[in-house]
Amino acid sequence: MKAVDIIKNGLIKENPTWVLVLGMCPTLATTTSAINGMCMGLATAFVLLMSNIVISLLKSVIPDKVRIPAFIVVIATFVTVVQLVMQAYLPDLYATLGLFIPLIVVNCVVLGRAEAFASKNNVWHSLLDGLFMGLGFTWALTLVGMVREMLGGGSIFGYNFIGGNDGMLLFILAPGGFVVLGYLMALVKSFQKKS
Repeated sequence: MKAVDIIKNGLIKENPTWVLVLGMCPTLATTTSAINGMCMGLATAFVLLMSNIVISLLKSVIPDKVRIPAFIVVIATFVTVVQLVMQAYLPDLYATLGLFIPLIVVNCVVLGRAEAFASKNNVWHSLLDGLFMGLGFTWALTLVGMVREMLGGGSIFGYNFIGGNDGMLLFILAPGGFVVLGYLMALVKSFQKKS
């Protein structure tokens, strides 16, 4: 597999959110604002990148019988790092995302890439896969957050552009997340069909 294909897969062809429809819990729960979506995406991207590297390095020494538990231990280690760093240096963000950070351990994007890619490929390709799948997930969460924040509160990244907090409350609530995600998925699919 070529590096260019891995990059295209992560960002476009096999994007975790738009194409594979994985990681819907953080996509819908944390994207009430663009900054929340972006930070959750970056946290997941870090875990994905680091766990892919470590799993690719250890794939020949992990017995098949304990493969999945071993992957979960590796992933949980990096989630703990993210959680502690965020708790120490970004306490406000941690207060907002705190509940969802530990759930990265069981995020099917991370575990799926460990099983489907990192355990079968070399370190360089696993690094690229983790990086670009993570960036693809991050841009999807950020975009959903931007649209929800714009429609729900009249701002983007906290910058209020319509004056006051006049927005449609629906888009800040869970049903609005489903609506925005559905329309954005349809839009992305239509662009993919054209190209």
